[in-house]
Amino acid sequence: MSNVEYGDPEVALPNEILRSVVGSGVHGIVIAGTDDHDEMGVYIEPPDRAVGLLQRQPHYIWRTQPEGVRSGHGDTDLVLYSLRKYLKLALKGNPTVLLPLYAPDADLVVRTPLGDELRALAGEFLSRQAVERFLGYMHAQHERMLGTGKRNRVSNRPELIERHGWDVKYGSHALRLAYQGREIALDGRLSLPLRPDERARVLAVKRGEVARDEVSAEISAVEAEVRTALAGGRSPLPERADHDRISAWAVEAQRRHWGWTA
Repeated sequence: MSNVEYGDPEVALPNEILRSVVGSGVHGIVIAGTDDHDEMGVYIEPPDRAVGLLQRQPHYIWRTQPEGVRSGHGDTDLVLYSLRKYLKLALKGNPTVLLPLYAPDADLVVRTPLGDELRALAGEFLSRQAVERFLGYMHAQHERMLGTGKRNRVSNRPELIERHGWDVKYGSHALRLAYQGREIALDGRLSLPLRPDERARVLAVKRGEVARDEVSAEISAVEAEVRTALAGGRSPLPERADHDRISAWAVEAQRRHWGWTA
C-alpha cells in the first residue's frame, strides 16, 4: 500500500510557520500500542498563489494509509492548512484546528517567529461560538458512542465492541470535548494536555473501565453545566472571536513572510 498525498508539498512545506502534534497525543490520552500519530500545521501561500492568478493551495495532506483505510497504531496523518483557510476554521472554533495554538512546547514540530505570533493570539479565537462548536462535535461523538443518529449506528472499531460491548473511543472523545467546552466556557482557556483529573477520567473511559450509561450521564451533566453558565452570564467569552484583529495580523504576517514592505 502506498502513502496518500494531496496538495503541493513545494508550496506547503517550505512555507510552514507552525505545526504541532494533535489527536490523543496532545490531549495526553494516548494508550500505548493503540493510537496513530496526527500532526497539523499552518503555511503561508506564496504571493503568486495568494494574490496572483495561480490556483490557490488551501491544504496539504499526507497519510501513511490509503483513502478509505482507517489509521492504526504506527500510522501518521499530517494536514497543513494555508493561513487563510486555517484562520477561517479557527475563528469558527473548530476543536482540532485550535490545538496548535495551545499545544505545549514539547508537541511543537515546526515553530517560527510568525508561528509564535499566531499562538500569542490564541485567546482571541475563543468565543461562545467556539463553545457551541465543541458541543456540536461532542454530540456527534456521543451519538456514535450510543449507536444512535442516522449515520452513526455502526462503529468502525469492531474490536472495541467485542472487548467492551461498546465503542469506548467514541466515549472518551465525547467526554473530552465536554470537559474542554466547559473549560473554555467557564475559564476562557484551553488546557493541553487535559487537566489531571479530567485526563485520568477520560483515560479510564478509553480503557473501558467506566460503564457506557455512566459516561453518557456525565457527558449530559457537563453540557447542562455549560448551558447554565452561558445562559446565566457566567462566561467571560464574547459572542464571536475578534475577526478584525486576527485579519489585521494575517495581512501583516503575509507581507513579512514575503519580504514585502510598505
